[in-house]
Parts: sequence; structure tokens; C-alpha cells
Amino acid sequence: MRQWMPISTSPKGRLALAAVRAFGARPFAEVPVVELAADAGVTTGALYHHFGSKLGLYAFVRADVERRLLDRVEGALAGSAEVDDLIRALAVGFDFVVRDDVIHLLDAPPPVESGPDALAEVIAEQFVPRSDALGAMLAAAWRAAVREVGAGADAEQMRSALLSLSVRT
Repeated sequence: MRQWMPISTSPKGRLALAAVRAFGARPFAEVPVVELAADAGVTTGALYHHFGSKLGLYAFVRADVERRLLDRVEGALAGSAEVDDLIRALAVGFDFVVRDDVIHLLDAPPPVESGPDALAEVIAEQFVPRSDALGAMLAAAWRAAVREVGAGADAEQMRSALLSLSVRT
């Protein structure tokens, strides 16, 4: 499982770190470019130079945080063939997102142009035979729990609700 790798203190690295904090704590639309640049100690021109746009910066940090989530879920599933272990692995991912306060980066599926939903794919692969429908539904349930925490719900209650899911194949 990868930990957050230290990013250089270059303007690009500082922008990425500022973006993880800002987009993790608040929805995309609520984070102004000027704030991102100021938090990183750079100009808005540096943001556009390195990432092309606010959306480009968002996509960059979302992909990294999503990879860290998948590393945790896949690690929790390693060597398991039990469907019940899948729900516990999703709880591990939930704990990561809440603890690291990256809720708003992962509370919705990735943009369509980013390709398939990687979390749904990892989940679907746990079923024999593979079930894309169950993968999509469980990924949506996981994101709903994350989204509720972002809206102010108690994280422990949402975690308990997530753990109460049961899957029969």
C-alpha cells in the first residue's frame, strides 16, 4: 500500500498538496483558483502552466487519491475469496477517506472522460462470475456513505451502515 509520497517543494508540488487539502474538504465548485494558488504560494499563472486549468489540477489529485484508496481496498482483499471480506475492505477505504479528509475528492464517480470507475471494477472482480452490476451498486453505496459524511453525518454511523451491507451471490 502506497503512502502519500512527499512531493517536491516545486510550485507544481505545492499546488498538488494545496489541491488535495482544498478539494478533499470542499466540493470542486467551492474552491476558487485564487485560493489554490495562494495556499500553494504561487500565482494563478503557475496553476494554468502546470495543469492547464482548475479541472486539470482536480483530475491530477483525484487520480492520485483514488489510487491510494484502491491500494488500501486491494490490500485488505489480498488472499481473500470471501464476499464478506469485500465489505470490510470497503470499510478500510472509507476509514482512509474520512481520516485523510479527502471526502469530496471521492464522493462521486470519476468523470466519464477519465474512463471506467476503478472502484466498481475492483469490487466487480471479487465475484465469481464477475458482476459489473454488483460492482457498480456497491461502489455507489460506498460513495453514498462518504457523501453523507461530507454533508455532516456521523462517520461512525455511516461506517456501521456500510458494514451492515450483505451480499449474496
